[in-house]
Amino acid sequence: MNAAKRLEIFRRLHEDNPEPTTELSYTTPFELLIAVILSAQATDVGVNKATAKLFPVANTPQAIYALGVEGLSEYIKTINFYNTKAKNVIETCRRLIEHHGGEVPQTREALEALPGVGRKTANVILNTAFRQLAMAVDTHIFRVSNRTNLAPGKNVVEVEQKLLKVVPKDYLLDAHHWLILHGRYVCQARKPRCGSCRIEDLCEYKAKTSDY
Repeated sequence: MNAAKRLEIFRRLHEDNPEPTTELSYTTPFELLIAVILSAQATDVGVNKATAKLFPVANTPQAIYALGVEGLSEYIKTINFYNTKAKNVIETCRRLIEHHGGEVPQTREALEALPGVGRKTANVILNTAFRQLAMAVDTHIFRVSNRTNLAPGKNVVEVEQKLLKVVPKDYLLDAHHWLILHGRYVCQARKPRCGSCRIEDLCEYKAKTSDY
């Protein structure tokens, strides 16, 4: 895909949605961190339902840590793998309190040192909470990048690195959100909605079925 096509893709996505953001509900970087940890292999809708009950009761590292694993589990038991996630969240809260003064760190290295936080989650926090140039590649972005030929790659890190290079600079900060939303609602896995796709004429997707 050439640079002119990429520029037009993001120009249109920006035109349709000038201020894209995550669909997870949060008001602070810490709330976002917890929501993203909980969202692994779960839907944003399901996470938002759980945090709508949790955050009014406990939305700081100290308050959630005080709940303990069992107390936290009661709030998130509707989410997949809630036992493991509860343990990770409690341990993350402990580390935030002991090593970061209760604040969410603003470097990838420090974020990835927290339980339940991998590269994708760290990138989400850096980009969404702290507005740093970071590209969190999830299954939607991986699929869209490969299917459209925007930034094809064999794994998420390769796609991430390509996107950081080829996305036009003016659109790079919000590209993560545009691509996720496009993959979630338009360029879907089983039945991409090509006929109603805003960028169909720019897409280089040839096959009628996809491996992504």
